[in-house]
Amino acid sequence: MLSSQRKQTILALLAQEKQVQSRDLSQRFGLSEDSIRRDLRELAAEGLLQRVHGGALPVSAALGTLETRKSVQTASKRVIAQKAVTLIQPGQIVLFDGGTTSAELVNHLPDTLRFTAITHSPSVALALAGHPQVEIILLGGQLYRHSVVTVGAAMLESLSRINADLFFMGVTGVHQAAGLTTGNFEEATVKRALAGRAAETVVLASAEKLNAASAFAIGELSLASTLVTETAPDEALSQALHQQGVTII
Repeated sequence: MLSSQRKQTILALLAQEKQVQSRDLSQRFGLSEDSIRRDLRELAAEGLLQRVHGGALPVSAALGTLETRKSVQTASKRVIAQKAVTLIQPGQIVLFDGGTTSAELVNHLPDTLRFTAITHSPSVALALAGHPQVEIILLGGQLYRHSVVTVGAAMLESLSRINADLFFMGVTGVHQAAGLTTGNFEEATVKRALAGRAAETVVLASAEKLNAASAFAIGELSLASTLVTETAPDEALSQALHQQGVTII
């Protein structure tokens, strides 16, 4: 079998099984694990999979720039936002992650809903400014341009003084083995810290993020209390989420 054919077979297996192991592929193709690892390296370099210890996972498709992501899965984000906004109760303190799904959620807030919103996203804060019943707290810090959110010591120091009811988290991957992931190390740290300051963490994930993984782990699936998505996860992921106590909406 040619190398190109073998790589296509690996990608097909990955799409079907949601993960592949180097040892299993080595036995399947009758090749050394070194040869399989070379295939996986080359496929990862093309952005076609996410390498992990011992094998590979499907790569997340949600890693473009903020401007690019604004036009991706817009209908899905709208459905997710409509579902997620019903979780906010009057008087609550709610943390909003950065990202396009959070921005869509703000667009669906009822004009009469009174609560306190806290975010490290200047663009989300600006969108919230159009809701006169919402008190807004913007967490300052160093601006991470890719997602247009603040990060760093100043932001984490301000966050440490907050106890929130809800945190709406954006991710680029939800996978039964890799857990919740994102494409930037600093953002993963910030998302983990935000979740640590909320009684409940609600993960907002459109279909392309399910059974996908990115390079940096935010935490296990159990970090979330609720997953909001527009389509039901497959049986394996649903079972993994339920086992970790995650409610699926």
